[in-house]
Amino acid sequence: MTRLVDLSPEAFAAHLTSLGRRRAYFVHDGGVVRSSHPELAEIATHLLGDDRDYHRHEGVFLEVGATTGALFGAFVHNTTRGQGQGGLRYWPYVDLASFLSDGLRLSHGMTRKSALAGLWWGGGKGLIARHVDHPYHDVGFRERLYTDYAAFVAGLRGCYITAEDAGTGPADMAVVHRGTRFVTCTPPAVGGAGNPSPATAKGVVCAMEGALAHLGLGDLAGKKIVMQGTGNVGSAMIGELVQRRVGSILASELSPARREQLAREFAGAPLTVVPAEPGDNRILAEPCDILAPNALGGVLNPDTIPGIQARIVCGAANNQLLDDVRDGEALRARGIVYVPDFLCNRMGIVYCANEQYGIVPNDPAIERHYGREWDNAVFVVTRRALELAERENITSAAAANRLADALATEPHPIWGHRARAIITGLVADGWAG
Repeated sequence: MTRLVDLSPEAFAAHLTSLGRRRAYFVHDGGVVRSSHPELAEIATHLLGDDRDYHRHEGVFLEVGATTGALFGAFVHNTTRGQGQGGLRYWPYVDLASFLSDGLRLSHGMTRKSALAGLWWGGGKGLIARHVDHPYHDVGFRERLYTDYAAFVAGLRGCYITAEDAGTGPADMAVVHRGTRFVTCTPPAVGGAGNPSPATAKGVVCAMEGALAHLGLGDLAGKKIVMQGTGNVGSAMIGELVQRRVGSILASELSPARREQLAREFAGAPLTVVPAEPGDNRILAEPCDILAPNALGGVLNPDTIPGIQARIVCGAANNQLLDDVRDGEALRARGIVYVPDFLCNRMGIVYCANEQYGIVPNDPAIERHYGREWDNAVFVVTRRALELAERENITSAAAANRLADALATEPHPIWGHRARAIITGLVADGWAG
């Protein structure tokens, strides 16, 4: 008999609706995971047995879109510091297990990212499972899709705050904003902060500088950088690196249009962009000073780590280590300094997190993250994590985790653990029907 987690997201959505349901939840309660319906108990068992990705998440919420039939997810990890906040990823998944795994890993990372950045937010993540038949370039379809998702988020009463992530753009955020107030990264036209990609890119470059300083290797001038992926964040990173007079940049990119655009935009710069196919990780083995994985997660693994010829790995992709213990140790054994992704790519959420308090040009609350004086600046925290790893003879991932997890236990100074109370209320009120 086929397990529910082995079903495709589309098949699981059909199964859920066949039960007369459009919603389901899985909440952590006293060491067990409670499912909204007895028929879904095997998924709760799967989550509890997932030692790699399930870290006592406070809630996992699923819904089938009212007009599109797409499977939606909102993953809420730890909300001690505040509401669970994280971007909305619109992406294809082969089965429900991979859908759940991605949401769990990303929301856990957001808890750590916000804590290390000094934000009073918890960890959350949103997912939309993209089906092969989705006309995802069609404006009308996307409006229906993100309208459905907005209704889903609104129904969660604020335990999860959504934002922009892979597959979701500023226009989609404008649609979500029309349907719920629980959203950040909204367009400037509605008073929001807008596209966070340039901020994310600048933060990653600051982390590169921190890693170089830790090793006594000077600044970025003259260094060779290799990048996997030149999307919105990657292309902005190129601009930051060129300004810092790097020696050369070698980047891989799937899209021919993006490659042509970069050739025009950076004509005369020491940039070479080579084509790549999905799943092509050959660029990771190129000799360089700094390797920047900027595409999807899990690219640092037993297949790729032996071939890496970089002194430092520091990139924008989330969850770069397929297994943060095993693969962090493998990098350390080879003498490669790894800057954990949730430490260096924080600025996307920092840029948007507090836009409800208004927009200030060159906002000091944001700009201080790029400096070297503030205790929570990217450069400073990078050096702190790497120094802790060296002092304690542990991996940089373990060191950053230790710093982040300690901060994540500090309750919000005004609201305490309010989002947990929201989740309790959703369950008590029969949110899943």
